[in-house]
Amino acid sequence: MMQKVAIVTDSVASIPQEMSRELNIRCVPFYVHIDGNAFRDLVNLDCDSFYDWLPNANKLPTTANPSSADYEKVYSELVEIGYQQIVSIHITSLGSGAYQAAKIAKRAILNKFPFLKIEVIDSLNVAMCQGWMAIEAARAALRGNNFESIINLVYKMVPITQMLQTADTLKFLYMGGRIGSAKHLMGSLLKIKPIISMRDGVVVSVGQARSRKKAYQLMAEKVNNIVGNGREIKIAYLHAHALSEIEKIRELVEGCTTVVESLVAELSPALGVHTGPGTSGLCFFPVIN
Repeated sequence: MMQKVAIVTDSVASIPQEMSRELNIRCVPFYVHIDGNAFRDLVNLDCDSFYDWLPNANKLPTTANPSSADYEKVYSELVEIGYQQIVSIHITSLGSGAYQAAKIAKRAILNKFPFLKIEVIDSLNVAMCQGWMAIEAARAALRGNNFESIINLVYKMVPITQMLQTADTLKFLYMGGRIGSAKHLMGSLLKIKPIISMRDGVVVSVGQARSRKKAYQLMAEKVNNIVGNGREIKIAYLHAHALSEIEKIRELVEGCTTVVESLVAELSPALGVHTGPGTSGLCFFPVIN
């Protein structure tokens, strides 16, 4: 029997594509504009070629969230194959127009299919923090959980799912206008490795270190302090063309925390525009019992 609740999210959730397929998650692609050409994130623009090209780009690409028509098309396709309930989870509304576009699409689709139940959720986060919400929702849907319980699960995850990441520079965040309250770090870009997170939907600085190794140590300490000793967590290690850095982070984090599930994900190009290649970090949440 087909699962009753469909899960939709954005490509910037950066869920490994094989995992999205296995869990029946529909990821609506963002757009990346390069030299006058529009590419669809993770559809006709892959991570390897994009991150190889980005460091030498003469001009920073721009990004655009999916339109309301893009979301409406996906919702319509789901209705056509039999779904009557949709949970749609989106990147922070304070950093993108995706959530508002999905809300517009919801109103439009309900005019066509008034029987449809659809919840559009602002994750107030990004990358695999948003991704974890979609993954856990999809798993619940596959177990046969009802619409209301899946919605409640996601809303419980919103305040407890956290990101920590670092990069050699904040240049890309700054150039793309996504630096938020971490702007004060710009003056010492060459001297530090900034650690950024999301708080209430915006980028914030939560620390800085003199080397990547010290930044990773600080990340591990922060994870441990946030979740407490012995509490089980699920974690996604994130990178932008920096896979070799992941094991360094993993060793430190899993040496002081109880990780019951972990995975590795690469930031989608639409996010990599703003973070730049070399970014590494993690998204995690304490297991909800």
